[in-house]
Amino acid sequence: MSVVSVGGDYDVVIEAGCSSRVAGLVGEGVQRALVVHPESMRALGEQVATSLRDRDIEAYAVCVPDAENAKTAAVAADLWALLGQHGFTRTDVVVGVGGGTVTDLAGFVAATWLRGVPVIQVPTTLLGMVDAAVGGKTGINTAEGKNLVGSFHPPRAVLCDVDVLATLPRADYVAGMAEIVKAGFIVDPVILDLVAADPEAATRPDGPHTLELIERAIVVKADVVSQDLKESSLREILNYGHTFAHAIEHVEHYQRRHGEAVAIGMVFAAELACAAGILAREGVDLHRSVLQSVGLPTSYEPGRWQELETAMRRDKKTRGSLLRFVVLEDLARPVRLEGPTDEQLHTAYVAVSR
Repeated sequence: MSVVSVGGDYDVVIEAGCSSRVAGLVGEGVQRALVVHPESMRALGEQVATSLRDRDIEAYAVCVPDAENAKTAAVAADLWALLGQHGFTRTDVVVGVGGGTVTDLAGFVAATWLRGVPVIQVPTTLLGMVDAAVGGKTGINTAEGKNLVGSFHPPRAVLCDVDVLATLPRADYVAGMAEIVKAGFIVDPVILDLVAADPEAATRPDGPHTLELIERAIVVKADVVSQDLKESSLREILNYGHTFAHAIEHVEHYQRRHGEAVAIGMVFAAELACAAGILAREGVDLHRSVLQSVGLPTSYEPGRWQELETAMRRDKKTRGSLLRFVVLEDLARPVRLEGPTDEQLHTAYVAVSR
């Protein structure tokens, strides 16, 4: 078992079978629990609910749509209605059991019900474990963009049950590797070394370095968010690759896996940094080689620049009309690039759309 503390406020537990520990972490005085899960995690959601009922807690397991379809105002409203109908108070708890979309949704519902009730996150995907469930960011999507409505609401605990990863489709597992690789580029290059040592093994839940890769990525995020919960400065580095990635997801109506979009987004950011004279060409080439080695995409289709640029200008990091990007000067040396020129942006797009 590994335990990563997030600023001393809560722990992230990385252990086989740790989803069974939810009932012991809800705290004193809890009378009701809402367990939110997708159809694919129905059995685990019901198992968690049963463990809570065994402690005389009224537990209600509710199934929500898969993937980004869960992160809508309509789904959130349905969950608020359930909380109201069952009389949830501020001493009760919400539990998110599922991938990053479910933990985002569960966290948002918990953050907004009675202005905040506790939430315990049980991420069941690699992406959820190393990114979405850690850090307290919650949110839903709107027609105008991804995660534009949300709140910062740290969980009571995060339980990363690595046993569940064995059931994850390979494409989803590989997509989750994007956030691990991102952590390697922005803070911890040892991650890149571990991936390079055996790229194929890095894409398997039973790989020799799987637990270390997960823990290292979580440590990166935990260290950053413990210093900057509300993304006033340092936390922005965790958005590396995400400005372009969110634009891709928006124009594709959230049909592409988040990790795949992030992989392309990191290459775009690297090409942009190169065009701006910040990052050497070797750094761009490293992005492509590492991401390709684990089966992640590094290019995007041509002819969509105008709609992608429009989507990026709605990004949360944009200030007024000024586009802002996290880029790298070198490995583990992230900086902000504010107001890149139209020529630099287009050069980067052309470089990734080939």
